[in-house]
Amino acid sequence: MTSLSKGDATRQRLAESMLELIQTTGYHGAGLNAVLEHSAAPKGSLYFHFPGGKSELGSAAIALTAEQFTSSITTAVAATSSTDELIDVVVHELTRQLLSSDYRAGCPVAAVTLDAGADDEQLRTACSEAYASWIATFWNYLVTFADDTADTEGLATSAVCLIEGALVVCRAQRSTEPLESASRTLKTLLGALGGPGATR
Repeated sequence: MTSLSKGDATRQRLAESMLELIQTTGYHGAGLNAVLEHSAAPKGSLYFHFPGGKSELGSAAIALTAEQFTSSITTAVAATSSTDELIDVVVHELTRQLLSSDYRAGCPVAAVTLDAGADDEQLRTACSEAYASWIATFWNYLVTFADDTADTEGLATSAVCLIEGALVVCRAQRSTEPLESASRTLKTLLGALGGPGATR
């Protein structure tokens, strides 16, 4: 694995800190001073790496979480042999994150979309691209077994919507039941599509 340069490492550390703060405090609660303190990065480094300020840093954090979730789904697809098993792996990891954070860590993309997406075009675009990448990842999986008549794009979109909505309700109710319900619904949908090992 190629190691990051000092500058790239600082840039990534700032984006990671912004991402973590967004998850726990929301976008508006993630102030730049808090990011600098959390990341232990030199003060001048923030505007050096993100001359566009908070919007650019927030967009980088969204791109980072989009990449992380896409990678986790791709890894799960490779490690599982059925659609039911894939859903179980994804939901288990999201449940673990909720419980380990005492329901404070939800989806940062949803947080930014709701907090600032309507007022900041750069952030809205970053959120849109994140969701599009997740939908595309699910779609790429579905087309490996669905027939040509199936609405795979619609189902991939629905899968992302189910998971995102469930995470929000989980935090509000401080319960993992919404994710469990979303899991059962996804298994039914994929079963109807005829996925490998899906519940019929």
